[in-house]
Amino acid sequence: MWLLIAFIAVPLIEIGLFIQVGGLIGLFPTLAIVLVTAVLGTWLVRTQGAMALGELRTSFSDLRDPTEPLVHGAMILFAGALLLTPGFFTDAVGFAFLVPSIRQAAYRALRARVNVQSFGTPGQGRSQGPSHTNRQSDVIDADYHEIVEGAPSDNGPSGWTKH
Repeated sequence: MWLLIAFIAVPLIEIGLFIQVGGLIGLFPTLAIVLVTAVLGTWLVRTQGAMALGELRTSFSDLRDPTEPLVHGAMILFAGALLLTPGFFTDAVGFAFLVPSIRQAAYRALRARVNVQSFGTPGQGRSQGPSHTNRQSDVIDADYHEIVEGAPSDNGPSGWTKH
């Protein structure tokens, strides 16, 4: 139900804001603002997205819970979609999601509503067989063929070995 309300309310808000702003400053300045916010938003999303990806990689390499960097990345992606959508309301919400403190507050609000049972890496706490160990082994598994001089061989008429 909330999604239906959003799909109805957001376009109505955008149309109303376009009419108000366009009436105050004119058509071309209004269009210029929409284009500038799209370009600026794209640049901000790109830089903050790269930072969020770096934090995600760090959490994976340190074997920490990647939930927070993933949520921040999702919010930055959502902000990018909003900033590319023409409109003043969507731009305002998109720029808000690019502010780290607002993302942090939204993350805390989401975390309070969602209960994570556990987090772990595959195989953590379980005994794994020898084929899944990370240490190197001295055993080499191979097939061999003994070559005896003067014995008939599988070589073709050219003398080259068949593989």
